[in-house]
Amino acid sequence: MLDVVDQFKERDTRDELGIGAVRDSFADQLFPGTSTIMTRARYFLLVPWTYQRLEQRRIPSAQIHEKARQAETKLIDSIERSDDNDGNIGKYAKTALKRLPSSVYWQGLGVWGIRTFAGAQAQYYRSLDQHYLHLGRHSGRKSERDTEHDDLAKSNWHGGLIPPPEDFPEECSLHLRRCDAEYLSERIRLSPLCAGSLLAELVARSDYGNVSVEFAWQHPCVSELSERLRELLRHAENFSAVMHGSALFYNLILARQSKWQDGVNDYEERLRDWESEMTERSRTLAEWHRRKFWELAHAGNPRISKGTEDFINAWWDLTLDGIATNHIHLRRAENLICDRERAIKNNLARIDNPRAQELWNGDAGSAQLEFRWRVSQRLLSDIFHGLEASDA
Repeated sequence: MLDVVDQFKERDTRDELGIGAVRDSFADQLFPGTSTIMTRARYFLLVPWTYQRLEQRRIPSAQIHEKARQAETKLIDSIERSDDNDGNIGKYAKTALKRLPSSVYWQGLGVWGIRTFAGAQAQYYRSLDQHYLHLGRHSGRKSERDTEHDDLAKSNWHGGLIPPPEDFPEECSLHLRRCDAEYLSERIRLSPLCAGSLLAELVARSDYGNVSVEFAWQHPCVSELSERLRELLRHAENFSAVMHGSALFYNLILARQSKWQDGVNDYEERLRDWESEMTERSRTLAEWHRRKFWELAHAGNPRISKGTEDFINAWWDLTLDGIATNHIHLRRAENLICDRERAIKNNLARIDNPRAQELWNGDAGSAQLEFRWRVSQRLLSDIFHGLEASDA
């Protein structure tokens, strides 16, 4: 349970009003290969090192899942004994851990070009018996008949993957050696799926390595970025600011229905602050190009639903009209949020549902969207510190 709590410390990962498809579209374009439950950059190496060792032992498909689980959970104690164990996945659950590092990082390993096997983790497991067979076949001279099997004979991992330390996995830290950091930096910069992203741009700018800001659009290098990235950040910033009000309003409704007066006071104050910010942004929001915003959103995720678009556009319009200016707008805002939650959660909706409200902890996704900037900033920090390390 403590591991689950750790994973949900980033409150904006909870998508109470069904806007996650748009949030993730911008996050994927800005920080490809990342996820909110990643902790440290070195897992991008620990996972492939672990699987490479298993492949070298020719662990068959029928056994690989269990052997990999054993290998990954053994790393927990090795990491915990090290001098850099902050972000150790499974430090509480140990062998009972459900979400292993390999499942957390699998997609990112493919995006960064470290995993060359093109498929899901379960497909990788099933492919290994055939993979070993073709490795054996190609260990001698290759014939024309074997040409069609070239792809199967290739490594499942990047050919230039940096080797692990000699004492791995008995000794293991989340600290990146300089060679580790150089390799990860290179993978991000050279991966076609990271090309043009903010992640690739920032990893190439080690002179900004010590920068720490709350949101990506506050980074001091923004003015030096390409027009495309600046445009992505402008739309992400506006979307984050506008939709923050819907999250606060949702929690205010729950606080009122739960008769939790301290919560009501808190969310009313936070909404007043939000409304003041929207007033200050009024000119920027009035010039915010809606058609271009949706073009960018769909470019990152073509599967955004019509219902999601309608909800966001409706809240956008209410924000521009000034939600707090009259009671009609306030009622429209409340109805919009209530209808949206019922539409996406059905019987599990909390609003007007006392039993479901019992599971509300007083704060459901009220943090402003930051599009995985916090976790990306941590990964980048690991890489920048590694580049400065004395150990090669």
